[in-house]
Amino acid sequence: MSLSKVKHIVLILSGKGGVGKSSVTTQLALSLSLAGHSVGVLDVDLTGPSIPRMFAIEDSKVIQAPGGWLPITVHEADPAAGIGSLRVMSLGFLLPKRGDAVVWRGPKKTAMVRQFLSDVYWGDLDYLLIDTPPGTSDEHISLAETLLQKTSPGQLAGAVVVTTPQAVATADVRKELNFCVKTNIRVLGVVENMSGFVCPNCSECTNIFMSGGGQVMAQDFAVDFLGKVPIDPQFSMLVETGRVPQYPAGTEVNGRDMSTTQEAGDPGEISTLVRKYQFCSLAPIFNTVTQGVIRAVETAG
Repeated sequence: MSLSKVKHIVLILSGKGGVGKSSVTTQLALSLSLAGHSVGVLDVDLTGPSIPRMFAIEDSKVIQAPGGWLPITVHEADPAAGIGSLRVMSLGFLLPKRGDAVVWRGPKKTAMVRQFLSDVYWGDLDYLLIDTPPGTSDEHISLAETLLQKTSPGQLAGAVVVTTPQAVATADVRKELNFCVKTNIRVLGVVENMSGFVCPNCSECTNIFMSGGGQVMAQDFAVDFLGKVPIDPQFSMLVETGRVPQYPAGTEVNGRDMSTTQEAGDPGEISTLVRKYQFCSLAPIFNTVTQGVIRAVETAG
């Protein structure tokens, strides 16, 4: 099985669309890589595969090899800098055109999910993150059943559940937590995404979608709360254009002065996404989230 050399498998789940699962998956992958871990990202959101765009590798094509599909390399490991390798697989790489619609019935989606789990040659990985579609659909059931049946004990570490702060979002995400209970998938923690907005033109971080709903939900289900993540347009700019994030003097996010991070080096000399991401205000936040995930995974193991 292609997952045999993967140490830890982590699902990224949410009961609601539009809460930023792919953004959380991307940044968790980058943060794990910055921590020196080898990381793979499997995108099983078949009707909306956004992971290729998040990593700016939409034009890449997968290669068929004797062991199965070879995932796309985002960057190789850099032991001297303490950076682990990062590889990605998504249905988006198999579509003839980026805008092609995937109009499949449930059985075909289920078959595709199982094929992704058996025919992608990941090699040695510390972490495989699986970005899932919203809800508790056929893909989720197939994914849970296949992983629980074919992985070794402890290999499926659990799930990170993503929500936004509003009550309308947490009401749907609570269903995802119940899904985890029914399928015996351990919840590693909850991330409250879009908890605040980092203004690109001033030094303010404002709660435009309220704040705290995800934390209350985590307490209600007695699971770990991994952290609050604000909206940062600089991260979107990084993903869309490759521009290194830059902030006005005095910008403070979660108690950290981001305007001082620009002194770390010349942004023009930075080429890889993982190195550019270190200048983003969300990087230190996700470093904390990542450490929480690692602790939860180690506890689960």
